[in-house]
Amino acid sequence: MTGVFRHVVLFRFNPEVTPEQRRAIVDELRTLPGIIPELRDYRVGLDAGVNDGNHEMAVTADFDDVDGYLVYRDHPEHQRIIVELIRPAIAERAAVQYAL
Repeated sequence: MTGVFRHVVLFRFNPEVTPEQRRAIVDELRTLPGIIPELRDYRVGLDAGVNDGNHEMAVTADFDDVDGYLVYRDHPEHQRIIVELIRPAIAERAAVQYAL
């Protein structure tokens, strides 16, 4: 891979979201590399709890280019996970995309 376009998202959950719900979101997101071939590298994880004030979950996705990111962003399975699992569970979201 010569060029990389990276997408990073950080989440804070609503207080009522259980550990099981958090793990279900992570598990669902981790299915996406098998569905969306444009994903070159994909990492999803819950915060380790080492520092107070951190966001509680992170997603990092790498693509060959912006077009690959747009395929991922708009993919129906990704959108389903966002609508059904993520939006109801999150209190805050921060995101950035950049070229490496």
